[in-house]
Amino acid sequence: MLDTANFQYIKRYQMVYDLGRRPVEHPALPVGFVWAPWSPILLNVHAEVKYRSFCNERDADLFPSFSTLDNCKRLMDTIVSRTGFLPAATWLIGLTPQPNSRRREYCATIQGLQHAPDTGGIQNVAVLPGFRRRGLGEAIVRKALFGFQQSGIRKVVLHVTAENHTAVQLYLRIGFQTIQTVYKETMVQEDLE
Repeated sequence: MLDTANFQYIKRYQMVYDLGRRPVEHPALPVGFVWAPWSPILLNVHAEVKYRSFCNERDADLFPSFSTLDNCKRLMDTIVSRTGFLPAATWLIGLTPQPNSRRREYCATIQGLQHAPDTGGIQNVAVLPGFRRRGLGEAIVRKALFGFQQSGIRKVVLHVTAENHTAVQLYLRIGFQTIQTVYKETMVQEDLE
């Protein structure tokens, strides 16, 4: 068998939310879920939720940082060590603990960075597959936007793969606008017999 590599270009959107024009309210979570603010002791939890959310998705093909748990841990280390890391826009969603349970389960994560005095960026929005379509993605994005707003940020940028129609529609519904389309080159391995 001979492996060959083909290059493919994946369409991605750069989207922006203008907090100066559209302030956000503090979001509520569905019953059974709780917010967990950023804490260094939760770094590995953010990485695990990110990995479990992306490992079987298209973005794991585009970004090697999503392809293994160790890569996700390195990515989280990189995010939190950046000068602009913004704890107020970095959250987890957990399940309400069961009685006599020692460990909380987490199902969604988001991280925020401050790029300039009035501009922030959402790094990753991740919701575990079994918890999608429950309003958690919208809630965690709004929670990050609220954190950016409380920190004096006026514009928030994110990037999303165009073929992720569910995410694109979510961001549009929240009020993000597409400001640029970019193409990311990726290599696709093919086995030839």
